[in-house]
Amino acid sequence: MKEEGNEEYLEFEKLEVWHRAVSFANMVIDLTENLNMERKHYRLIEQLEAASTSVSMNIAEGKGRNSKKEFVRFLYYSRGSLFEVATLLLIFRKRGWIDQDSHLKIKKESIEISKMLIGLIRYLSDKRKK
Repeated sequence: MKEEGNEEYLEFEKLEVWHRAVSFANMVIDLTENLNMERKHYRLIEQLEAASTSVSMNIAEGKGRNSKKEFVRFLYYSRGSLFEVATLLLIFRKRGWIDQDSHLKIKKESIEISKMLIGLIRYLSDKRKK
């Protein structure tokens, strides 16, 4: 979707890391819909879903800012959200709410997205120095 006369409209959609982050959020939401819990911990579930969706949202928001410096800052926020998801998933795993395979699958994807974010951060940082 492109707006007339605005070449940068929704430029974040061109980023592979953004697409991976959207898929990651969907993986996490799918997981939360099938949690193995007797007692619902709604606040933790909401926090997990919020952290997983904020990865792609921070990429999009950062791309929409006026500078590469701000974009980099939002990429770091995205990475922080990934670490938040990793922490919550470990807690869920330790409590037996998710199985090891699900935990490892999402953890593996979060590691890949983190590497992509760091690569983009380095690229933008090097480009700013020149």
